[in-house]
Parts: sequence; C-alpha cells; structure tokens
Amino acid sequence: MAATERVVIVGAGAGLSAALTRLCAGQGMEVFLAARDTGKLAGLVKETGATAIACDATSVSDVERLFTAVDAGGGVDLVVYNASGRARGPIVDLDPAAVEAAIKVTAFGGFLVAQQAAKRMAKQGHGTILLTGASAGVKGYPRSSSFAMGKFALRGMAQSLARELQPQNIHVGHIVIDGGILKDNDPRANEKGPDALLDPNAIAETYLQLHRQPRSAWAWEIELRPWVETF
Repeated sequence: MAATERVVIVGAGAGLSAALTRLCAGQGMEVFLAARDTGKLAGLVKETGATAIACDATSVSDVERLFTAVDAGGGVDLVVYNASGRARGPIVDLDPAAVEAAIKVTAFGGFLVAQQAAKRMAKQGHGTILLTGASAGVKGYPRSSSFAMGKFALRGMAQSLARELQPQNIHVGHIVIDGGILKDNDPRANEKGPDALLDPNAIAETYLQLHRQPRSAWAWEIELRPWVETF
C-alpha cells in the first residue's frame, strides 16, 4: 500500500488555501496548515481533519519549528507557499517599515519555507514545491511597488530553484494568478459576467495537477486567468 501523501500549506486561510485543503483531504492526503492566526482555521480543520500550526513565515525559528512538527509523522510530499503582503499607495507616501514587512512576507518567507522543504525532499528523493505568484510578479502596477518587488523576487527564486532542484527529482512550480479570486458573497462576482473571477476550487485543481505531473513533462510556471481578463 502506498504511503499517505503529506501536504504543508503556508499562509493558510479562506479562498485558495481552503479550497486546496478540501481537495487534498478529499484525496486522502494528510494536510498541515500554517498561519499566524490558527484560530481562523478552526472551521476548516474541523471540516477536513487538517492540522493547524501557528507560524510566522518570516521567522526562521517559526518555519524550522513548523517543519520539525511535520517531521514527527513522516516526510512531506507537497509544500505550497500562499503567503504575501503589500503596502499600497504612491511611492512618496509609503512607510518604509511597511514595505519591508510586505517584502519579507512575500519573498523572504517563501525562501525560508522552500529551504526547509528542499532539505527534506532532497533526502527523501522526491517532492513538489509550489509558490503562488501574481501578475504583479510579471509586470509592476502603479501604487503597488511593494507587491511587485515581493512577487518579482518570489518568481526569480522559483526559476532558480527549478533549475537547481528539478534534477534532484524535486518539482518546483510558480503559479501566476492573473485576476481576482472569487470569495464567498463577493460583490464583484457578476460585474463582468460569468466566470469573471478565478474560482479557487479550479485553481486548487490546477495545483494538484502540477503536483502529479509526470516528470518527463514538468511545468515550472503556469499562468491562470479568467477568460475576460486582459493580457
């Protein structure tokens, strides 16, 4: 009998992380959810049987503790980094401390999580690391410089890690989310017509497909956008 696959989702919350948790748990995978505030995950944990672990993704010690806790039950097959931060506004008005914090969440946290995942996956000889990007990591938008800096850095790291780790049988994927993600009771849902926002369940399906891709045809990056989104 094949061992149960084990998944770690960092930056967990509603939306994409919740959809991915439900999908993976429904497939019989063991899911660990990492977030600063685990209280917000109580309902999802009860529904799916996932394990919630408090973790600040920008803290070296917190991320190490997260993976040590996961180690207690075995290896890790899939790690997803969903955390991000931003400081909005024109550059002349931005608080440098807020910008620094945003970049640390989006990029440095991604590095810390990928590093811990890579250490374990290299030893076990397999694994998948998926990093959630955004259109801001491909093109910078006005009043969004901090988000662009963080997402550009995350994308660059993903590209570097794909070249470094894929020869070790570790699949690294970067997913560009180009558009708004549908939320419960979202007032934007009908503004542009049907399917104008990305369905988090559909995104989750794509993440799982990436994880299960045959290694003879691995994708390191894919871009997801609703049919009405402009290029």
